[in-house]
Amino acid sequence: MTTIKKICAACAAAMLINSAALAAENDSEPSEVNADAIEYDMNTERVTATGNVMIKHGAPKENNPPSELNADTVDYDMKSGLVTAVGNVLLKNGTTKATGLKAMFNVNTQEAHLIGNVIVVREDMRITCDALASDGQEQMYADGNVIATQTVAPSEKYPDGDKRTFTGDHIDYYPNDRKHVVIPNGGIAKSDVEGTFTADQMEGWIDDEHYVGNGNAHLISLTRNLEAGGDKVDYSGKEEGKAVLSGNAWAFQDNNTIRGNRLTVYLADDEKLKVTEAEPAKPDNALEEFNKAFEATKNPKPAPKKSDTDKPSQDTADETKPAEESKSADEATDNES
Repeated sequence: MTTIKKICAACAAAMLINSAALAAENDSEPSEVNADAIEYDMNTERVTATGNVMIKHGAPKENNPPSELNADTVDYDMKSGLVTAVGNVLLKNGTTKATGLKAMFNVNTQEAHLIGNVIVVREDMRITCDALASDGQEQMYADGNVIATQTVAPSEKYPDGDKRTFTGDHIDYYPNDRKHVVIPNGGIAKSDVEGTFTADQMEGWIDDEHYVGNGNAHLISLTRNLEAGGDKVDYSGKEEGKAVLSGNAWAFQDNNTIRGNRLTVYLADDEKLKVTEAEPAKPDNALEEFNKAFEATKNPKPAPKKSDTDKPSQDTADETKPAEESKSADEATDNES
């Protein structure tokens, strides 16, 4: 291998790893390239590495090894900035790993694509799909048979831990926004502990245990033997423990069913269903006054009862009392005679 080929291959490796969002911030850190063959075409400004390609970038750090790319073939077009890796692609950066049959990166836009049997593992999340794209700004788009799984470690709330699964034809994932998941075409969110949640359109913030479903939303809580649904369900399970149901809303628990246009289901500590129905809208003042006057004409108030002031005064009673006593005395004398 000539010196110029080594230099160009090393530069291509550094740029390739950086474009995949797997490189260290400092591009001056060392890079390592290994392959069965590496070629550089000065006319087309293209670098090609074939056969057991392994490219590393960055110096080893504590709990953060160098970024690494493995593939059967790696091709880098320096003019367009496009890097293509084909065959048994494996990208690694710290605890983040991504595999696929083919990967494409653009070093100028930082966009990345993985195609074919894609598996991405990042912290406690694992995503499998047919294709995955990243805009280079911490946003991922997964297409085709998407399954995203989060493994929750044991805690006070989940003594045995939990596994949460999100499935759909397409899922948008924003890992730095409280693990924000959007399933625009409908899907299923499932917790081994809590139950399942389905809707025509869904989104959720996994860190907050907050999920919103629009269109035929259906919630099943295993721990509370509860089913609920409506046109929209807004579920919060982390702190408040409640679900707000709106539009043809209903809730069912232990043979008890409640229906309404808008219901708030409180998931009480005693695991019993507690529901409040939204208060009806209050009428404006003019209509309220009219209704009062109308009701008054329909149902006139009864005549007021005599009050204590209508009773004879104590003085009047005292004036009549001696006469009554005198009459009683005369009646007694007559009886004696």
